[in-house]
Amino acid sequence: MFLKVNSKLKFVDAHIHLSDSEYAKKIEMLLHEANKSNVVALVSNSMDLQTSLDSLKLSEKYPMRVYAALGIHPWTINHMLPEERQSIVELIHNQRSNENFVALGEIGLDVKNLKKEELNKLQLEVFHEMLGIAEKLGLPVIVHSRGTTAQVIEILPSFKIKRVLLHWFSYPKSLLPIIVERGYYITEGPPTLYSHGIREIVKQIPLENFLTETDGPVRFFHEPFKGKMTVPSFIPLIVRAVAEIKGMQTRKVADQIFKNFMDFFGISLL
Repeated sequence: MFLKVNSKLKFVDAHIHLSDSEYAKKIEMLLHEANKSNVVALVSNSMDLQTSLDSLKLSEKYPMRVYAALGIHPWTINHMLPEERQSIVELIHNQRSNENFVALGEIGLDVKNLKKEELNKLQLEVFHEMLGIAEKLGLPVIVHSRGTTAQVIEILPSFKIKRVLLHWFSYPKSLLPIIVERGYYITEGPPTLYSHGIREIVKQIPLENFLTETDGPVRFFHEPFKGKMTVPSFIPLIVRAVAEIKGMQTRKVADQIFKNFMDFFGISLL
């Protein structure tokens, strides 16, 4: 199912959870397959303290291939002790000079937490704290905004953060002009091949504001991904789909996304 690619093309996965337990004994295989598919760099996003520590370890073991994003995911706040939250904050500050640490992520808001007042208050508190740290340290942010994108867009201007990535953006499309105007980025992944809604977003977003992701180990239930473990080597298929949607050469799309990755995360892969 994997796309045979020109050896000169370079691909990137801006959002994958390599520190997830599902990948624990498969990292070497994932990276080997990624290398065969010319996926040259990945950003391992974190959920809590343990995954933040594990993302850092992976970035140290595979420098210039795996980069770490550290932070608190809104799904983990309801069972996170204050001591763990403080430890993540301290870890972020302590790692600021680590070149393998490139962003705060995955942070944000989730619609399921809106239903309980106390939980919603807590997720807003944590999100504001993470944004404040990003502002202070000059770091990019990778934002989860399922069902809360309008609220996230309203909050972000309160902080001086130059580089914002809205991960797996799906709706509302009416916010795309604001996202572009502010210079934010979005990521899309495997649904680019089969979701009409996602394909319409890809069609509308300028390529200069776009990055690719897999969000692994999240699994996808449509062909050609049905029954497959999500891996970085899916990325060339996603790029080819983007090129098809935009009526562009795959090379031009891959080159622009590669440039976007370096610009957003402030790294050089040349």
